[in-house]
Amino acid sequence: MDFAPRMSRFKPSPSQIASARVRDLQAEGRDIIKLTAGEPDFPAPDHAKQAVIELMDRNEIQYTPVNGTLAMRQAVRAKFKRDNDLDYALDQIAVGSGSKQVLFNALMATVSSGDEVIIPGPYWASYPDMVKLAGGTPVFVLAGQNEKFKMRPEELDAAITAQTKWLMFCSPSNPTGAAYSQLELRALADVLLRHPHVHVLTDDVYEHLLFDGREFATLAQVEPKLFDRTVTANSVSKAYSMTGFRCGYAGGPKDIIAKMSNMQSQSTAGAGAMGQAAAVAALNGPQELLAERAANLQRRRDILFEKLNAAVGLSCDLPDGAMYIFCSCAGAIGKRAPDGRIIETDTDFTMYLLDAVGVAVVQGEAYGLSPYFRASFVAPEADLIRGGDLIQQACAALS
Repeated sequence: MDFAPRMSRFKPSPSQIASARVRDLQAEGRDIIKLTAGEPDFPAPDHAKQAVIELMDRNEIQYTPVNGTLAMRQAVRAKFKRDNDLDYALDQIAVGSGSKQVLFNALMATVSSGDEVIIPGPYWASYPDMVKLAGGTPVFVLAGQNEKFKMRPEELDAAITAQTKWLMFCSPSNPTGAAYSQLELRALADVLLRHPHVHVLTDDVYEHLLFDGREFATLAQVEPKLFDRTVTANSVSKAYSMTGFRCGYAGGPKDIIAKMSNMQSQSTAGAGAMGQAAAVAALNGPQELLAERAANLQRRRDILFEKLNAAVGLSCDLPDGAMYIFCSCAGAIGKRAPDGRIIETDTDFTMYLLDAVGVAVVQGEAYGLSPYFRASFVAPEADLIRGGDLIQQACAALS
């Protein structure tokens, strides 16, 4: 079989590769501590699960409209108004099978060969591949640990060209957990106002996973003049721990939303009825659990952060949000493991942790910045403590 040239643009998901290696080792009987999870481990809200049961009892499980059920679009509209002070009409809302599909639809509907998409880095590994599949060129603006992993306004300005179509933006970020303040967003918005041909695609899935009293803001909220140039995407996956329900959504300009729906009509069509029913219940229901769960994750963050920073050769900053610590392993590069291997890259380091002490993390190279690794603190506290101790042990064994 000759495969389409577009397939050469894809790289396997780094977290999926790590997960596959973990499964292989577990099948061999190894005890592996997995710090790779990209999904919360809380249960889905009871009222969301009950909504699915009631929907099935009513046998309302047929195909859904491509742009989402009326109840779902109404719930999304109310959510945007309540949480973000963004007022979308119902025909300015798109619903898909997860926020990933919504982002993909936006790019596929708008990006052509020669178009550039600015992606601040470190970045979620799927962003550049989506851009490439759409025929565009990802333009990376990397921010290091000394910049708190945040893109500066002058860096954004320098990256914009006549070919720039989108800025893809995620705050809090995967993989760093860095979150932009309103003042920092204001400075980026001022740059964007000087370049009216640039649209903004924001991925706000970690909106409610903020720590230390931080308040969330999104670009179209901070600068209303960007409202007509911004597609704001979100989902119920992270905030409500409903990853398997596969329900994402976005608000944006009517013409872009319409093209996104057209794109989806020829791929998956409407998102699943059960997922939308659950999402409606989650978005419309009690919201107190969001702060409670963020506080729980903050406690776990603090445990892993303390353990990692105490390891020889490792250095990390306290993340503002999300569920990951992006940790420098620069101090381990060039050292020798007890079995004689030389740690030359962050990939070598992550494989060393996995093989030597049974702790799974993801190499920073997958997110555009080395030598780092991403460690998720979505794990039982006992695993975070034991995993952190094992990482300290592995680092101490390097010479």
